[in-house]
Amino acid sequence: MDGPAAEATLTPDDVRRMTLRAQGFLGATSRRGGVPAMLRRVGAVQLDTISVLARSHELVAYARLGAVSRQQIEQAYWHAARPVAFEYWAHAACVLPIEQWPYFAFRRRALRARGIRWHQSHQETCDKVLARLRAEGPLTATQLGGAKAGGPWWDWSDVKIAVEWLLDTGDVICARRTGWRRVYDLPERVLPSELLNAEPSDLECLAYLAGVTARALGVVTQADLVEYHRLNYLTSEKFQHTRLVAEAAQAAGLIPVTIAGPDPAGSRGSQASSGSQASSGSQASSGSQASSGSQASSGSQASSGTQGWADPAALAEDRAAVRGRNRVTLLSPFDSLIWDRKRTRRMFGFEHSLEAYVPKHKRVHGYFTMPLLAGGQLAGRVDPAREGKTLIARKVSLERASAAEPMAQALREAASWVGCDDVRLEQIEPAQHASRLAAALARAS
Repeated sequence: MDGPAAEATLTPDDVRRMTLRAQGFLGATSRRGGVPAMLRRVGAVQLDTISVLARSHELVAYARLGAVSRQQIEQAYWHAARPVAFEYWAHAACVLPIEQWPYFAFRRRALRARGIRWHQSHQETCDKVLARLRAEGPLTATQLGGAKAGGPWWDWSDVKIAVEWLLDTGDVICARRTGWRRVYDLPERVLPSELLNAEPSDLECLAYLAGVTARALGVVTQADLVEYHRLNYLTSEKFQHTRLVAEAAQAAGLIPVTIAGPDPAGSRGSQASSGSQASSGSQASSGSQASSGSQASSGSQASSGTQGWADPAALAEDRAAVRGRNRVTLLSPFDSLIWDRKRTRRMFGFEHSLEAYVPKHKRVHGYFTMPLLAGGQLAGRVDPAREGKTLIARKVSLERASAAEPMAQALREAASWVGCDDVRLEQIEPAQHASRLAAALARAS
């Protein structure tokens, strides 16, 4: 990755702290503005059909904002009168701020050139779908004629194939859901003219998204810039989107940095200084972590570090040693903080994977394992379920004994948010932490 010389060297702790603040988990100011501000901060919120405590897009908002009502979260994402977001393919199927619409033109063009995503669409059906939307207004796939063709779940009807292809290419837009069903509409009825008529080049799109990613993560490597919006997905090599990342980062005005450390794959060494924060939960201050690492010259360390870029505002805030409280919460396995498994391992020394699609007898941590964020670290995990008004912690694992208190706090708060008045522990690992967690849970009640 060639480019300008690094202007700063960041320690792994610097990167972790800047990422937590950028993602909205550190500092009270990150929770201002509610769900719309949160969506703009993280840039994309992944959607998924799995619902355990709640659907993932609700859990993402809850993790950062606390006990916002689920109805309020839904209304904020899919406002019936004033669209502030739309759905499209970013990291996966995501809710995106409406102002990002023009900057996914690179993907819409690539899909048009490719001519297919999963299913082959038919122009005649596409024309009929567009005609109905023009004549009748916004419609769901069911209203258009049905989503299924009668076979397995992936066996879409011709109408569903057509309307999803039109969504891919930007001929229709989804800015609202009803009962978890997409409502399809024409872009000209949803978007203001300045967004509808903009047609940025591929490099302009990538530069904009590089800025989005850097603001969402604070510090990024080239791999991060590719992964956050999956630039190598639904495209082709000829568009060279992944090869233009360094140029896009420079065009976005990001600051070149070196991420210090001999082990870019991650180790637990950087956790030692902040591990004790896990026991103090949400009261842990980041002030003690503020180091001069981000202000050091890249100098001789550059050769042993990883090249990357920092968001200018995030770097300035970190250099000012702005204090803040760390959020204690359970994270959706689809949360953007832990999207990238390699980055998660590098920053937190924590192995995370979704086992919902793994056969039950092969699961290690459970069906919908939610990591515990506490004291700026991933301090444990739980596989939750609901039984009436009881939240069941089917399997709890703690990274250290001091994580018992924040785990109990997170379980009680999550239970209250989803309308449960009790928490039941079923399995705790390691077993020697069981009595400590049970006592902490009793106190939390």
